[in-house]
Amino acid sequence: MHRRRVAGLISAVLALVSVGLAVPGTAQAAPRPSVTTAVTQKLLDRDALAGRGVSAQDTRVRITREKGGRWAFGTAVVVAPRKEGAAPTGAVFVARAEGGDWTVAFDGEPAFADLAAASPVVTTYEKKLFASADTDASSGEPVQPLAGGDYRTGMALPWSTGVSWTLTGGGHQWDGASGPYSSVDFAGGDQAVRAARAGAAYTLCSGFVRVIHDRGYASDYYHLTGHINANGTSVAQGTLLGYTGTNVACGGSATGRHVHFGLRQNNAYVPIADHGIGGWVFYTTGSYAGYAMHGSTTRGTGSALHNYGAMGLTQGIVDSNGGGTVNKRSGPGTGYAVVGSVADGAFVTVSCSRNGTSHEGRFGVTSLWDRLSDGTWISDAYLWTGYNGAVNGTC
Repeated sequence: MHRRRVAGLISAVLALVSVGLAVPGTAQAAPRPSVTTAVTQKLLDRDALAGRGVSAQDTRVRITREKGGRWAFGTAVVVAPRKEGAAPTGAVFVARAEGGDWTVAFDGEPAFADLAAASPVVTTYEKKLFASADTDASSGEPVQPLAGGDYRTGMALPWSTGVSWTLTGGGHQWDGASGPYSSVDFAGGDQAVRAARAGAAYTLCSGFVRVIHDRGYASDYYHLTGHINANGTSVAQGTLLGYTGTNVACGGSATGRHVHFGLRQNNAYVPIADHGIGGWVFYTTGSYAGYAMHGSTTRGTGSALHNYGAMGLTQGIVDSNGGGTVNKRSGPGTGYAVVGSVADGAFVTVSCSRNGTSHEGRFGVTSLWDRLSDGTWISDAYLWTGYNGAVNGTC
């Protein structure tokens, strides 16, 4: 009888523990929160830092891949208020269960590439792409920060190359509430919105697609209709993502069909001003105001922009600063013979650069000269490369 009573007491204690009731003298670890809860909290913390007073009711977290209850991958969105100029913000996330909590990283954050590299639910292609945020995919060299004067995106405009659309809205904030003038609006043509550069595409919510590129860049597209349902889909530059529309399923407003196009780098929207996209360099003069330049050609809001396609990282656009052509010479200076000319707005490829005679162009004075792929030379003062220095090494 005594043994039975002891056994009964042990069974009772085990039963209490199994249903989570406290047993005097025992310590219990707090249960791990769900990955959705952890990701939601990170969203709220991020938006609080940005000055937006959002609540959990404004968030949408979607787990698209998971394994063993320890790894998760998916998308997270803060729905925008339904007002003019607003747009949803979002992220691609990877999460790992550690102890009693989750470690969560959003795309573009320094921890994202490392966490993704260790994750069994992230593809080999994605791991390589995410790791390229710290290095130039073509040279392997560290990417210069924005402050270092590197504005090369390698992007085309988000429609078919060789076609013109209308710049319906100049530089403005992505979400209409905070941040830089990272975004522009386009409409026209066949309304088919295409990836500005190769990368991995993710549908964050209805009408909202993000493509993560190399070199830390990402491009966002909102108001899409008939869009792809992507979960890390590998897309080439020019791949159809959807069509311009007035889709505001994730908040905001749209009075006419268009694509709201935003530029991101390293987990943040960055000013679109000074960046080269599709053969045009964008400039902002105020909210929804500004213009774009191709060489000496200027086009303002309401004008058509011809999509010249992507400019290579060692290419430049000739800017004669108002003239028709720029002389090409046999060496890096005006003391060398003129051996031809190149038209304003032409794309050229730079083989290497070196110092020579000084000249003043649209952006100031420089002594740098660029040797073109045909062996001739032009002053860097008359070439927009998007980089403050030699784009392909020194001669």
